[in-house]
Amino acid sequence: MQLLRVAWALTGAAICCFLILLIHSRLLQEGQLAAGTCEIVTLDRDSSQPRRTIARQTARCACKKGQIAGTTRARPACVDAGIVRKKQWCEMVPCLEDEGCDLLVNKSGWTCTQPGGRVKTNTAL
Repeated sequence: MQLLRVAWALTGAAICCFLILLIHSRLLQEGQLAAGTCEIVTLDRDSSQPRRTIARQTARCACKKGQIAGTTRARPACVDAGIVRKKQWCEMVPCLEDEGCDLLVNKSGWTCTQPGGRVKTNTAL
């Protein structure tokens, strides 16, 4: 009789642990990002003006201590918070490999210049 009670208790504990692990894994899949990663939440493009496209994106990041959401190689990324604080945008390497980075005069953003001369202007909010 005692052996049966112990068996039922162990079975119940095993089922409980399994359910907790299942719920935990579902929460991570559905809403949480791994530390140090980012994802694009919204991306809007406005091409209503000739020869000009205005793109706005919103990213969600789970940055580690000392980091903040930024841009690396034209993708959202966690960067050193000091870069943003000092507004030294080009230090986070925001442009693609073949592009040159320059700060805007008022340090409100940066430009990425492609080899053919096309310029992409980025401003930080």
